[in-house]
Amino acid sequence: MPNRLAHETSPYLLQHADNPVDWWPWSAEAFAQARERGVPVLLSVGYSSCHWCHVMAHESFEDAGTAAFLNEHFVNVKVDREERPDIDAVYMEAVQAATGQGGWPMTVFLTPDAEPFYFGTYFPPEPRHGMPSFQQVADGVRRAWGDRRDEVAEVAGKIVRDLAERQLAFGADELPGEDELAQALLGLTRDYDETHGGFGGAPKFPPSMVVEFLLRHYARTGSEGALQMAAGTCERMARGGIYDQLAGGFARYSVDREWVVPHFEKMLYDNALLCRVYAHLWRATGSDLARRVALETADFLVRELRTNEGGFASALDADSEDAVSGAHVEGAYYVWTPEQLRDVLGEADAAVAAACFGVTEEGTFEEGASVLQLPEGGPDGGDAVADASRLASIRERLLAARGERPAPGRDDKIVAAWNGLAIAALAEVGAYFDRPDLVAAAVCAGDLLVRVHMDDRARLSRTSKDGQVGSNAGVLEDYADVAEGFLALASVTGEGVWLEFAGFLLDHVLGQFVDEESGSLYDTAADAERLIRRPQDPTDNAVPSGWTAAAGALLSYAAQTGAEPHRLAAERALGVVKGLGPRVPRFIGHGLAVAEAALDGPREVAVVGPVGGELHRTALLGAAPGAVVAVGAAGGDELPLLAGRGLVEGLPAAYVCRRFVCDAPTTDAGELAAKLSG
Repeated sequence: MPNRLAHETSPYLLQHADNPVDWWPWSAEAFAQARERGVPVLLSVGYSSCHWCHVMAHESFEDAGTAAFLNEHFVNVKVDREERPDIDAVYMEAVQAATGQGGWPMTVFLTPDAEPFYFGTYFPPEPRHGMPSFQQVADGVRRAWGDRRDEVAEVAGKIVRDLAERQLAFGADELPGEDELAQALLGLTRDYDETHGGFGGAPKFPPSMVVEFLLRHYARTGSEGALQMAAGTCERMARGGIYDQLAGGFARYSVDREWVVPHFEKMLYDNALLCRVYAHLWRATGSDLARRVALETADFLVRELRTNEGGFASALDADSEDAVSGAHVEGAYYVWTPEQLRDVLGEADAAVAAACFGVTEEGTFEEGASVLQLPEGGPDGGDAVADASRLASIRERLLAARGERPAPGRDDKIVAAWNGLAIAALAEVGAYFDRPDLVAAAVCAGDLLVRVHMDDRARLSRTSKDGQVGSNAGVLEDYADVAEGFLALASVTGEGVWLEFAGFLLDHVLGQFVDEESGSLYDTAADAERLIRRPQDPTDNAVPSGWTAAAGALLSYAAQTGAEPHRLAAERALGVVKGLGPRVPRFIGHGLAVAEAALDGPREVAVVGPVGGELHRTALLGAAPGAVVAVGAAGGDELPLLAGRGLVEGLPAAYVCRRFVCDAPTTDAGELAAKLSG
């Protein structure tokens, strides 16, 4: 019989609706039940495309005996971290402080007052690899609660006090300058893997925000070292197994330092961020590989993640059904053996495909299967193993054959922040490469966010599904990333309504998320649900931190409108980058990228002329960090930067300003490009 999760909209929670565990969603009622029964709370946090979440669910939460024990001795609460990043952040901070590591599934035992006292992540059904079994952990917590409740309460209270006393070093009240950005670059250089690209060792995650900083730093300073790290990382990722060589799109991370074997889930946020990064790399270098990957990733987003309502789904699972065994196996959809290649392609083309894509008899993954790579050559240059037309035919046939396999599941919920990232990427890629269909997809997703996620006071809800809005309030990253997407739409389409919507969202940031005294930003609104700690984190995770994403959107909005409060808030927020940038540049890449824009101005470009015209396209392709673009007809009032600006001798003209100083207008695209060259 379904449990209480059957009434939820989260795909992750619905995956657990038929568990014998009597799950509750996070709610005041759940904790009231724990107080009434005098039992602790088991908090289990995960997300729908998390492989080990599925494993623990199958091993423990679907087991009748384990479920009966949990139901008798605990109130069991299940949380989708993608719907409630605030809850996830607060308790993950506690897990990391207590154990030195974190991850999902996250398993935390709480008092009925939501104070944590025992922590972990995945626990196996039997003791292994030095880990206790989940049953042993749960029974130990039960006995401690029954025999030493005062001691447990004291531990929980101390943990909460320790969390409350953890203070961030906010740096200084002034912007990070040349010295801090140079130190950050030096730190990245030390961590850079010159052989394989990326930073550090295994596992390797796509460093999207860091690459954006490197590209902006190169544009502003001409640092060849910054460009080489950005280009080297992007090329190795694009040629590795982390990139889907048949259909485009990136997996979550690589388990090895060579980018060969990925964790196969495909997340919207990774692909949105990387789509934009590769487009910016092409803008800086003209790389054919960067152009191809940007377009293939954009097409992947629209083809495989777009929902019927016009938004973008959160993720594709890592696991899918193996066609032979019937079991759900990670990577089953994506990997190939030489025999499978021969079955689809025949002997001759199978040999070519194996050489092109690195498929070996021994395999690069499991059980003799290989993850497809593009280790050398191919259509992007180098020593070609096969001509482009033959390789295109091979890809087409392999993709068709793969389409007959059982596909990974899709998490169809719409997350506002991640859709904002996708909107920005698709709008820019569509404009760069003359793909109006991609711009149209971005506009459609923006319309969905306005219609479904924004209320009549322009407050955001974090999620929706099937056109129905969820119950969880937007957090800082939602407001910031959606505003960023709307600002990109305004620049690409020339429609002032997108700038207006961005302003509504950023006004909420100023009113609900900013600490007036310090200028720091909180991840939750001032009137949001009170947790044991109000989360606040300026460092990037898989996505830009809400703190620095808000700083970037505020800075761009101020450049578009001249709004001084927004500019001041952005500059105050960037003080944290002055403190953290030189120390941990890998983890504050987005803040460093925004700091580059602030140092450069950012430049303001008003194009009086047609949308998509030569001057408009040249302005969008300008490399100056964080430059904002307004486009429209002479005398138009859609965008503030156009006010009082007209044609020059009857011709379309571009006006470039920077730090309250404006150049003479130009009608020449080459001259405009030079003004925006960084």
